[in-house]
Amino acid sequence: MAAGAVWAIDIGNNSLKALRLTTERGVVEVVGFDNIQHGKILTGDNVRPAEKEELVALSLRKFVSNHNLSGEDVIISVPSQNSFARFVNLPPVEKKRIPEIVKFEAVQQIPFDINDVQWDWQLVTEEGRPETKVGIFAIKNEVVDSELEYFSRENIQVGYVQMVPMALYNYALYDRSDLIKSDSQAAVVINIGADNTDLVVCTKSTVWQRCILIGGNTFTKAIANTFKLNFEKAEKLKRTAPVSKYARQIFQAMRPVFTDLASEIQRSLGFYNSSNPNTKLIRIIALGGGTKLRGLLKYIQQTLQIPVERPDSFKKLAISTGASPAKFHENVCDFGIVYGLALQGLGLAKIKSNLLPRSIARSMAWSSKAKHFTLAAGVLLAVSLVCLAATSFDSIRYSKNEEIRRRISSVIREAQDARDKLAEEERKGSSYEEIINKELEPFKYRDVVPLLQQTIFSALPNVSNNPDPEQKKLCEAFDNADVGTILEVPRKKREQIFVTDMSIFFTSDIESAQFGEADMSMRSRRISKSRGREYDDDYGGRGGVGSRSMYRPTYSTGASQVETQEQTKPGFVVTITGYSPYEKLGELMDPPGVENSPDKWGFVTRLMHLDDVVDGNCPFELYKKSEVPQHFMLTIQPVSWDAQMPAGIGVVDVRPAADGSAGQVLIDPMTKEIIGRVAVLGADGKPKLDINGKPLYQVNDHWFILNAKFIWENAPQTSSASAVSVESDGYRATPVSGTRTTPQRTRTKREIKGVFED
Repeated sequence: MAAGAVWAIDIGNNSLKALRLTTERGVVEVVGFDNIQHGKILTGDNVRPAEKEELVALSLRKFVSNHNLSGEDVIISVPSQNSFARFVNLPPVEKKRIPEIVKFEAVQQIPFDINDVQWDWQLVTEEGRPETKVGIFAIKNEVVDSELEYFSRENIQVGYVQMVPMALYNYALYDRSDLIKSDSQAAVVINIGADNTDLVVCTKSTVWQRCILIGGNTFTKAIANTFKLNFEKAEKLKRTAPVSKYARQIFQAMRPVFTDLASEIQRSLGFYNSSNPNTKLIRIIALGGGTKLRGLLKYIQQTLQIPVERPDSFKKLAISTGASPAKFHENVCDFGIVYGLALQGLGLAKIKSNLLPRSIARSMAWSSKAKHFTLAAGVLLAVSLVCLAATSFDSIRYSKNEEIRRRISSVIREAQDARDKLAEEERKGSSYEEIINKELEPFKYRDVVPLLQQTIFSALPNVSNNPDPEQKKLCEAFDNADVGTILEVPRKKREQIFVTDMSIFFTSDIESAQFGEADMSMRSRRISKSRGREYDDDYGGRGGVGSRSMYRPTYSTGASQVETQEQTKPGFVVTITGYSPYEKLGELMDPPGVENSPDKWGFVTRLMHLDDVVDGNCPFELYKKSEVPQHFMLTIQPVSWDAQMPAGIGVVDVRPAADGSAGQVLIDPMTKEIIGRVAVLGADGKPKLDINGKPLYQVNDHWFILNAKFIWENAPQTSSASAVSVESDGYRATPVSGTRTTPQRTRTKREIKGVFED
């Protein structure tokens, strides 16, 4: 049933109750309701069956005249007499066999002939429970047929039929979920109608019902018998008892019925407790017109010792602006059944069984599809006519286009010949592909050296691997060329490493490969030629950047071509030169005792743990760092203008000396700070001397040379004879400085045969 809007109708013995709910605005909302009193109580004295049908018909006609039901889904209730509901656990079977097992269980469980009832079942197994539990619901055919007869006479199409107890259970489980939280506690719903009282015990996963044949009419008949009145007068006296001067006598006449009703409820709940000892009854919710009888609920509460509640509103039901809240609240106790029915129609109820006869359900399904069949037939006819016309037109065109078909056949033959030739050429493609792959083989590993260079750069102090907030801020300022922020940190406290030169050489035997010499220069040998500060060829001309002579690796064999029979371990020999303003450069490069403290690692320490520094598996591994100087060597010295040190450190500037003359100094190219050592001046402006009469100097930055070897884990298996040529000029990465280093290929000539072969 559609979950947009639904009408729920309950025809009781005293009145017709109807409720229209919708979820169009995201909440369950009342958009229409009605409570139409019958002309007489249907089960009253002297009411014949024909008169009963006429009374119901009049109420239904009045309801239809007040409300438009066209296109609306309708769900109705049937009384609980001759009804059956039971929950059973099925044996473990395949899911597809459950309907077959349920039918067998229904025949065994339902206390009527299976052909004399309308029945339905529903799977109610809770999530996480191993057993399969189903609910089986049934009611006698004549009960359903008599109810549907009322609606068919008024041309009201019914889509769902549900028993009153199941509707009450759906209401309680949805609207009073605060009371029904588990199977260990239960709420009892009693609906005191005109002819009987429906008792429903509700837990989270099961429902138990009983019909007690005591209702409002039983109280009326007790008054009629006591005072010798007809049914109508006794009913009127019952309704006016609280304000009558004979109230005491009236209630005295009804007292036996009070006792019988309370006793029957107590006996029913006692039977339920004996069958379900672990379930506690916590509350009774009283509904129906009989609850308006003064003193009845109080008497039941005192007898059962269970709190009894008569709701004056529904907790989870909103009322639209088009409905009257005051009038709705007057009838709340009468709307429990239709509330539960409407929840099922909206798809919000737990019990969803439908006792509508299958023949009616099928006819409704076909009726709803009739307009679709008519439309489909019309479309089919139109398509047939179009196809017939198209066929006739195509036949005429076919006879006119004989010459065109002949030319097309000729073109098709030519295309087939071309396709055959193409297939022949494609068969030759495999040999061409082998030739192409052989030509491209030398380029297979061309990205390895740049990858190693980038891996080494990632181990330098930067934003990601520096835990100190001040140093992170410094790195960010350096990346953004923010000189002002950089100068806020004292130069000797800046944990920065500026790489001025890097050389990387492949070797097929990393064990025997030896380090070469770094590119060193003596700045004091520069010869000033003019105001433009040009220098001799040893230092590369303007700007003070030294020459970058290529490093050539040497090997213990001393031969130009090494040939061995056994497989050797390939890798790279790396020489890195640079400088740092940090006063304790040794600790910044390789601090001792920090193996288990990644936040304290230095540059060399991170090179030892490349798998932790680089995302994913790193193909490189630092080789035998502990074996100095054969496989690892680190040299650190102060930056000095007049000392030999790696080329490219700092730039030359002219600064005024103490005696007023201009002197050459080395400065940081970004911050313009002096990085070379400078003389310590006294108060007279002259250099201070030590005890030996030599000038005292203040050391600023330090330069370093790092020689290391890296194993290449994924290197191709080649013999040393085919993999190495000592004459190779190798690969040199020329960085700018710091963590913003930009690698550059300065020379491309490579003759590492078998791996980097141009």
